Amino acid sequence: MQWNSIQEFLHMGGYALYVWGSFGATAAVVAMEVLQARAHRKSVIKSLAMELEHEDNTP
Repeated sequence: MQWNSIQEFLHMGGYALYVWGSFGATAAVVAMEVLQARAHRKSVIKSLAMELEHEDNTP
């Protein structure tokens, strides 16, 4: 498909709502996944640090 202007490109031949909506939904899901992975990693590191500290304090 060939576009003669940026406006035609953004309009996507009348399918802009579907095209840009799907891009937006995908970006939102990927962002949520990244944030959840970071939060999980942080909690695992904190848990491991607490476990290591507990092991160090046991006689």
